[in-house]
Amino acid sequence: MNICTRIFTATEESFSGDIRDWSLSKERIIKPYRKRGRKTNKIVRSMEISESSSTSRKRQRGEVEAIPEPQGSNQSLSLEDNLIFSDTMVALRMMRGQFPHIDKVTVEPFILRSQLYSSVKDRTQVDRELESLKREKVLRIFKLNTGQDDHAVMFMEDYLNQMKRAVKSMEAKKQSVLPVFEWFEVHVIHSKPEPCIGHQELCSLLSIGGKVKDEDISLLINAGLLTRQLIDPDMYWFAIPNIGSLLKALTQGRKEVMSLLNHKKYKEMMLSLVEKKRLRFSPLDIRFHLRDLLGSGHLKTLHTPGGIVIRVVKD
Repeated sequence: MNICTRIFTATEESFSGDIRDWSLSKERIIKPYRKRGRKTNKIVRSMEISESSSTSRKRQRGEVEAIPEPQGSNQSLSLEDNLIFSDTMVALRMMRGQFPHIDKVTVEPFILRSQLYSSVKDRTQVDRELESLKREKVLRIFKLNTGQDDHAVMFMEDYLNQMKRAVKSMEAKKQSVLPVFEWFEVHVIHSKPEPCIGHQELCSLLSIGGKVKDEDISLLINAGLLTRQLIDPDMYWFAIPNIGSLLKALTQGRKEVMSLLNHKKYKEMMLSLVEKKRLRFSPLDIRFHLRDLLGSGHLKTLHTPGGIVIRVVKD
C-alpha cells in the first residue's frame, strides 16, 4: 500500500462526522493530485479503490443481506445429494420445490408421509413435528384413497388455492355463487385440523354460516373437498380436489419401479442410475416414487464406495 493510500484509509477510519463532510474531506485529499502526471493519477485511482473496498467491508460487518434462492434450483439437485434432511420442515420445503410439473393436471404440490419417513431418520420426530405444524395451521394432512395407508401433506396456502380453483369450477357449472363453500373454508377448514369429520359436526360447523341443506353436503362432495368413508357413511375424509388421476399414477409408478428392480439379478441398482430412468406409466418422476418406496419399507439403501445402492426389501 503506498503512502497516499495509507493516509486516505487512516483518515476515513478515524472520521466520525456527517457523510457529506467526509465526501468533502476526501475531495480535499485527492484534489491536489488531480492535475498531475500519470503516476499520481494511478495513486488517486488506488485511493478510490481503497475507499470502495473499505465501504464493502463495513457493509458486510454491519448488515446481512438475504440472498434469494434461484428458481428451480431444487429440481437440479440429485436424490443422492439430498436424501436425508435435518428436520421435517426442511424436508417439506425441499420436496415441495421438487414436486414434478405435470401437464394438464392442476394440483398443488403435496408430499407423502412415507417420503418424509425416508428423508428424516427419526420417524417419531416426523410425526411429532407434523402434528405441531398441523395444529399451527401451517399444513393439512389427507388420507388418500389408494387402498393403502397413504397420507398426503399439503401446505395450507397450497390447499386453499386448490380449493378455490375447485369452487370456481363448480360455481361456473351452477352459474351462481354458492355460499356453502365460504362456510366450509371459514368455519370448517380453520377449526377442524383432523383428516376426517362426522356428519353431525360438519353440519353444526356449516350452520354457523347459514341454514344447511343436504344438497350443500353433496356440493362439497362433488367439488372433491369431501369423500365418504366406506366403513362409516356418516364420516367424511377431507380430500384434495382433482387429485384422482395422480392417485392412479402413484399406484402405477410404484409397480413400475418395483418391477424395474425385481428384474435385476440381485434386485438392486445404483441410485444414480435409477434416478435417470423415465417412467412410462406415471407423470410423477422417479425421485417422487423412490422416496415413497424407501419410506414405506419396500426399498432400502446401501452405502458403498461407489455410491448409494437401492435394493428391494425381501418379504
